[in-house]
Amino acid sequence: MNAKTTAIVSYIGWIGWLIALLAGDKDDPFAKHHLNQNLIIYLIALIPIIGTIPAFVFWIMGLINAANNEAKPLPLIGNWHLLK
Repeated sequence: MNAKTTAIVSYIGWIGWLIALLAGDKDDPFAKHHLNQNLIIYLIALIPIIGTIPAFVFWIMGLINAANNEAKPLPLIGNWHLLK
């Protein structure tokens, strides 16, 4: 799976994220950027009530960035890194 496909697939739920992590091009900086941002979005979505709407907005923004082949950091969470 190339980097752009990896980035887009990572936004298709937890299963898509796991598939992108395990089968995708996780060594590419573009793919790694989107894998990392999407992991943070999923963790934010776990926060009851207050995390749901911001996570959805971040998810839409991240998916659009991945589809447009852009690695722009998302507002507020763009500088957090969980994956090395």
